[in-house]
Parts: sequence; C-alpha cells; structure tokens
Amino acid sequence: MALPRIIVRAGMLAALLLAGTVAGCGVRGALEAPTDAKVAGEATSADQADSGANSAAKPKPHKPFIFDGLLR
Repeated sequence: MALPRIIVRAGMLAALLLAGTVAGCGVRGALEAPTDAKVAGEATSADQADSGANSAAKPKPHKPFIFDGLLR
C-alpha cells in the first residue's frame, strides 16, 4: 500500500527544512570585532581576549558568567 501523497510531501518538506537549518551551522572562523571596538579596547571576541606578552594593551577584566563554576 502506498503512502498518501500528503504524508510524502510533508516528509520531504521536513527533510528540506532540516537540511537547510543544519547547513547554516557550518560557518567557519571567529567573528571579528568592529574596528571602533578594537581601537577603544571594548572588543570581546576570542582573538581580542588575550592581550599577549608583548602587547601594550591593558589586560581584559573577567566578566562573570553563570557557568563559571563549571568551566573554571
């Protein structure tokens, strides 16, 4: 017995929506902070988190987070 056409179409639509949703998750690389934020020292991206040993920038203060107890 063949499945009704509406069920097949609904399944195909669901599979297409799922594929489109998952495809958007693969963006590579870190987000870059705006130039103004880098200059002002307000950048909070992963690249800007550590000022480095030879940097003249002041170290970034720790911002508390709800999961700090689990992560630290």
